Amino acid sequence: MNRRNMLWSAVSTLGAALGAALGAALGASSAKAATEAGASKLKVVYHLSDAEKVNFVLGNIQNHIDGVGGPEHVTIALVIHGPALRAFHSAQANPEVSKRVGDFSKDGVELAACGNTMKAQNVTLNELLPGFVSAEKGGVVRMAELQSQGYLYSRP
Repeated sequence: MNRRNMLWSAVSTLGAALGAALGAALGASSAKAATEAGASKLKVVYHLSDAEKVNFVLGNIQNHIDGVGGPEHVTIALVIHGPALRAFHSAQANPEVSKRVGDFSKDGVELAACGNTMKAQNVTLNELLPGFVSAEKGGVVRMAELQSQGYLYSRP
C-alpha cells in the first residue's frame, strides 16, 4: 500500500468514527427531546359556533381523546359561542349531547360558554348543561387566552 492510500484510509476511518460519534450524540439528543416533549401533554382548544356542527365537533373531541389513549394524555378545551350554544341549553339539549358533555366534564375537558352569547340568548350558566363555565369576557377572548398558554387552535 502506498503512502497516499494509507493516508486516505486513515482519514476515511477517522471521518467514519467522527460521523458515528456525532450521529450517536444527535440521536441521543433527539431521543431526549422526544421524551421530554412526550412528558408534556398536548393542549388543544376546539372552537364551536355553528349549530349544525355540534355533533361533528363533539365527535372530533371524542376521537381526539381516544386517539391519544385517553384523557390523561391531552388537555382539551371547548369554547362555544353563537348559535351553537343553544344545543347546550339544559331544556333543549338532546340526550346524546347531554351524555357527551357529561363524559367530557368527567374527563377534564374545559367547557366554556361565551358570556356575550349567554347574554344575547338570555341564558344563565345554571340553564346550561352541567360542567360549563362562563367565558365572561367572551368566547373569542377565551380562545386567545388559551392560545397564549400554548393551546393549539382547532375549528372543525
